[in-house]
Amino acid sequence: MHTKLEQARLLTTKFGQEHLLKFYHILNPSEQADLLDTILNLDFKLIESLYHRLVLNPANHFREERLEPLIPQIWDDLDPKTRQQYRDLGLKLIDKCKVAAVLVAGGQGTRLGHSGPKGTFNLGLPSQKSLFQLQAERLLNLARQTGTTIPWYIMTSPENHAATTGFFRENHYFGYPEANLFFFQQDQLPVINAAGKILLAAPGRISLGPNGNGGCFLALHRSGALTDMKKRGVEWVFLYGIDNALVRVCDPGFIGFTAANRYLSASKVVPKAAPEERVGVLCYRNGRPAIIEYTEFPEELTRQRDSQGRLLYGNANILIHLFRRDFLEDYAATGLPFHVAHKKIATIDGEGRPVNPDQPNAYKFELFLFDIFPLLTDMAALQVKREEEFAPVKNKTGADSPETARHLLFSLHRNWLQAAGVPTGLLKDRRIEISPLLSFGGEGLDPIKITTFLKENPGQEVELK
Repeated sequence: MHTKLEQARLLTTKFGQEHLLKFYHILNPSEQADLLDTILNLDFKLIESLYHRLVLNPANHFREERLEPLIPQIWDDLDPKTRQQYRDLGLKLIDKCKVAAVLVAGGQGTRLGHSGPKGTFNLGLPSQKSLFQLQAERLLNLARQTGTTIPWYIMTSPENHAATTGFFRENHYFGYPEANLFFFQQDQLPVINAAGKILLAAPGRISLGPNGNGGCFLALHRSGALTDMKKRGVEWVFLYGIDNALVRVCDPGFIGFTAANRYLSASKVVPKAAPEERVGVLCYRNGRPAIIEYTEFPEELTRQRDSQGRLLYGNANILIHLFRRDFLEDYAATGLPFHVAHKKIATIDGEGRPVNPDQPNAYKFELFLFDIFPLLTDMAALQVKREEEFAPVKNKTGADSPETARHLLFSLHRNWLQAAGVPTGLLKDRRIEISPLLSFGGEGLDPIKITTFLKENPGQEVELK
């Protein structure tokens, strides 16, 4: 019977990764145990295969494939009666416990200059609310409308799981019932260098990275989340990402639209701002729905337009999707294709000294959630207004930053107040935030009460709640 150390030596030798144990002798017993457990749980065969397939022999057969536009349904083109029917159906499904929310929140806020999970980031609004709180309150608004709290499944990563769950506890779960919260973790994969060697983050710690947002399906399956949904009677799964400050979580209109038209899945999209915008595009590839990343999209197709001057391939992906739960049950464990990213990753050299590269030095392997779409025979795209539903928070400054997200939110809320009949003079040059607990999408705003409040509270920044 081999000891763990002997097993680890045999395994690393077999796959040419002996360096992982180079510093074993200088580690304390706890660090030694952690390193051995990590090594023995690594899928060396998979890493070796991905290295040969995606790093040494990258092949792009994309241009041999057939692309066709996927024509979206434009929400604003629907007549008001139909839109209301969809909303009513969505609220009915929520009321009958047929809807769940799945949040992909495994990332850190590093690019924002924030040391914690991205969901804990304070946007700098008058309320000082985090992304997590804004989304929790939108779901609580729906709970008040229907009398039913939507089960909320939050995918973390090993890197941010403890900080995420701790943040929720410290904030008393933002008023969300604990029985309706389910935290689960995505898997990790080792990071490798150009020679296929797994990097060490420290003498006793292997460099690991989350396996991409596409890892959510396998994680839903392995964690028991899908089983939990089935027990609750959930039929529809609203899946979205953490970094959209305007996301309408479990939007009843979107759910009703998808259910009424009997699709297995649908995605919200916005029109591309320009042909060269760096976003994925929802279209058909070889007769099946697919999202094609901008890095892979044929340039000659990006500028094609229809008879009305709209981009034929203009469905910009904003990571808001709806799936039938039974479809996810059937395919959650299906192996999706891996993608490779060349990145700058801190590591150590052969002597154990820290290395902080100024050029990409490592390869990360990731799954993309939209690679599940080709398993569908068809799906729908619902086009919504970018300025109403898409305010990404990705960068510290410039485009897609907290500043641009705040601007979009204040502009949207100003429009809601004007539509409700609040005097324009009270809104001019003021940054007014409307709590998600007060209004989900601009509805239910009392112009008399709000006018009185704004007169009594003349501050430059105000939260209506």
